[in-house]
Amino acid sequence: MDTTYYGHGTTAERWERARMFFDAKDYAASARVLDALVEEVPQETAPRLLLARAYYHSAQLGRAESELRVLVERDPVEHYARLMLGRTLQRQGRDDEARPHLRLASALAGDFDSL
Repeated sequence: MDTTYYGHGTTAERWERARMFFDAKDYAASARVLDALVEEVPQETAPRLLLARAYYHSAQLGRAESELRVLVERDPVEHYARLMLGRTLQRQGRDDEARPHLRLASALAGDFDSL
């Protein structure tokens, strides 16, 4: 398969392409673009979070978990990464591991009713 299209263009153009694939629910194509983008700018949160979401939606749960753990380790109060990590763990049948992440995500989002 020719993958030059996925890596072609500036960082901003590839970011936009990845978002378009994601919005079109072509999560695998989005992940292909984002994987290289995250390697290029590993310190950026948005591409890594979208990559984790693309992995989650394409049932690549181990990869999603890995990306989300990087985000949570780097920024422990990133509530959406916590929420996604909890949901990813739940989807893998790891409810006991998911629970603290989901509770913390709720607290960080100010949703104290669900605690």
